[in-house]
Amino acid sequence: MSNYHIKHLEEYFQVYRKSVRNPESFWEEIAEEHFVWRKRWDKVLDWDFTKPEIKWFEGAKLNITENCIDRHLHIRGDKTAILFEPNDPNENAQHITYNQLHARVSQFANVLKSKGIQKGDRVVIYLPMIPELAISVLACARIGAIHSVVFAGFSATALATRINDCEAKMVLTSDGSYRGSKTIDLKGIVDEALINCPGVEKVLVAKRINSDIHMESGRDEWLMPLLDDASDECEPEIMDAEDPLFILYTSGSTGKPKGMMHTTAGYMVYTAFTFKNVFQYRENDVYWCTADIGWITGHSYIVYGPLANGATTVMFEGVPSYPDFGRFWEIVEKHKITQFYTAPTAIRALAKENLDFVSNRNLSSLKVLGTVGEPINEEAWHWYNDHVGEKKCPIVDTWWQTETGGILISPIPFSTPTKPTYATLPMPGIQPALMDENGNEIFGNQVDGRLCIKFPWPSIARTIWGNHQRYKDTYFSAYENSYFTGDGALRDEVGYYRITGRVDDVIIVSGHNLGTAPIEDAINEHPAVAESAIVGFPHDIKGNALYGYVTLKETGENRDRDNLRKEINQQIADKIGPIAKLDKIQFTVGLPKTRSGKIMRRILRKIASKETSNLGDTSTLLNPEVVQKIMDEAL
Repeated sequence: MSNYHIKHLEEYFQVYRKSVRNPESFWEEIAEEHFVWRKRWDKVLDWDFTKPEIKWFEGAKLNITENCIDRHLHIRGDKTAILFEPNDPNENAQHITYNQLHARVSQFANVLKSKGIQKGDRVVIYLPMIPELAISVLACARIGAIHSVVFAGFSATALATRINDCEAKMVLTSDGSYRGSKTIDLKGIVDEALINCPGVEKVLVAKRINSDIHMESGRDEWLMPLLDDASDECEPEIMDAEDPLFILYTSGSTGKPKGMMHTTAGYMVYTAFTFKNVFQYRENDVYWCTADIGWITGHSYIVYGPLANGATTVMFEGVPSYPDFGRFWEIVEKHKITQFYTAPTAIRALAKENLDFVSNRNLSSLKVLGTVGEPINEEAWHWYNDHVGEKKCPIVDTWWQTETGGILISPIPFSTPTKPTYATLPMPGIQPALMDENGNEIFGNQVDGRLCIKFPWPSIARTIWGNHQRYKDTYFSAYENSYFTGDGALRDEVGYYRITGRVDDVIIVSGHNLGTAPIEDAINEHPAVAESAIVGFPHDIKGNALYGYVTLKETGENRDRDNLRKEINQQIADKIGPIAKLDKIQFTVGLPKTRSGKIMRRILRKIASKETSNLGDTSTLLNPEVVQKIMDEAL
């Protein structure tokens, strides 16, 4: 059936129309033809956004690991499932075949069971990007335990908050991790976190850096000897379609992080379908997503989506700058990567470096390039297109969220004509709407508003763990009978969508709604600028004025700052209009970022507004030290 794999634009429109006119039969067909079920569903979809309650494939029975591993064994048993590329380029890559993955997941699952983990128990995973991370995720799913991966760069406080929120019984970690030239004491962070986590009974520790660590008697055990003794056969636990698969925390703009809970069947169907189409995956491709499995991108597009399609998926332990800024391109050449998926932050950082890092590598294996995490600015898009894709690889600028489980708006390569900075068209089954401040839908093209989705899709999160009211208040209360994404968007003359940033990043200046993303795009096109972030601050006359934090390239460091400020504002005036000019421009050494590369504008807003008495938790930032520097130099 061609619905599962769209190959040209006309077919996209046919499939899209069908998916919107009759969503139930559309998804039923895809679920029936492409997955293994132990029992068929009684009802495809039951939903009510007012509660909100959403159920897909109700009554169906399955195990997601049978779909990701077992069903491939007879045709792809010896094919590489996971290709592990270590931090140190001199350490050998590991090719884990589907047969080996089946054995290792089964052994890990048996270890979990032997330590008392049962269906429905929560297991927190705090591991670096080593094979044990993907294997432990699948081992939890194998036995019906609910995994909650915490990115292994979060602080002890952040880890403890998440462990306690989901009431985890077990933590999986390692003695430490490599990150570029550094090593990180993960076990020490876990020990510190667990002082405040009375519910944790067991900690299993993988060996990675061979450091001396404290092992708490009766609680901590080395993982390897347990795996060696475990059977490599483990019958999968048969799950209900709506049984929880995992909890993944996303930082709340206020208050504690939100544990987004995803269920089994709908998530599987949607991530598999979107992976196949957005990356145009073919049988012998080698696909690489550079994200960490600690984020939703890693869950959906390193583990579940690729493996459900029998793909070869690359797991990279390192960073793009080690041992030098050519590391990504060296890996592309070495493994003949066909699809490459990374964040605009990484692209901007690499674009600042010497072009020889890219041009000295053979990147001819590449077919599709992707970006994720935030809208990609035009300058970075062109650099990526010209130098990495050599103008031959479509760029899929994918828009989606932890809450959505999978990609909602994206070009389909070789079908959708791409347009820099635009996520373009919705995926089949996705019904976007733009809303005004009064909650009315805005029809037609060349309009902008708040982005909502009017109809459920299979991988939508079902709740916030332990707090359904917060789920309702956050996503379903702003606009009647719609999921509110929190993002602003504009729709151009042909119906393409461009994400303009979080709605809380839409600043109203003298009655004009100004999205920060287009202004930042304009600034970033200045040859001296590396990166920028715009926030609003209170202004007596305008209501709000614009404050820009700008990081310069090396070439801009020696420039006269007052002249640079004038040039930047002139560029904004030329691109957007004088209304968008900045009242204040502060040049900074860096911008505070989460570890997934998102700029923490909440902190920048407080500094601009001189409300620095409570900046909230900065311990989870990639570079918390930069905050003090920005405060010291604030205008």
